[in-house]
Amino acid sequence: MPESKKRKKSVYVPPPTPAASRKKGPSPVWVPALMLALMLIGVAWLVVFYMASTSMPLVGDLGNYNLLIGFGFIVAGFAMSTQWR
Repeated sequence: MPESKKRKKSVYVPPPTPAASRKKGPSPVWVPALMLALMLIGVAWLVVFYMASTSMPLVGDLGNYNLLIGFGFIVAGFAMSTQWR
């Protein structure tokens, strides 16, 4: 009985790795510096708010929004920490 033609199997080639999974280099020097600066500014803002409360012109006018501003700086510092490699 005649045999059918054998098909050649192609060699498996793995798919290329996506650009996002490539290893990235170290982060720039300004990333940890900005992270620490934002966190310290946030803590300093909260300390000044509690110490001076209504006696300072700008801080006293904002009222409890000072908490939002201070914690906003701290959260921005934590957001910068995710970019640090």
